[in-house]
Amino acid sequence: MIDVRTKVEHGFVGHPLAAVHIPWKEFPDWQVNTQFVEQVKVAVNNDVTRPVLLLCRSGQRSLDAAQALNEAGFAHSINILDGFEGALDDNKHRGNLSGWRYCQLPWEQS
Repeated sequence: MIDVRTKVEHGFVGHPLAAVHIPWKEFPDWQVNTQFVEQVKVAVNNDVTRPVLLLCRSGQRSLDAAQALNEAGFAHSINILDGFEGALDDNKHRGNLSGWRYCQLPWEQS
């Protein structure tokens, strides 16, 4: 699994156990990481046939990252739909409706 969130999100909000952290975009400029595809290739030992799960906060950045991997020849780039924190609730808070943490899947905080 690749956690595509920023360094700050990964460290302060927490992250799935055993996920490899490779940011898709980074604060403060939010530009796409131009080395992302190459960094993922290194993480999977250049095996582009290997399934790659991608996770962000809510599922949008990881979807963009999955599309980039597909365009680069990866056969199985899989977006985790609700991400780590899930959808916004009625109070505009995340983590109360869906997401990795909400589902009590294994995670830790750095």
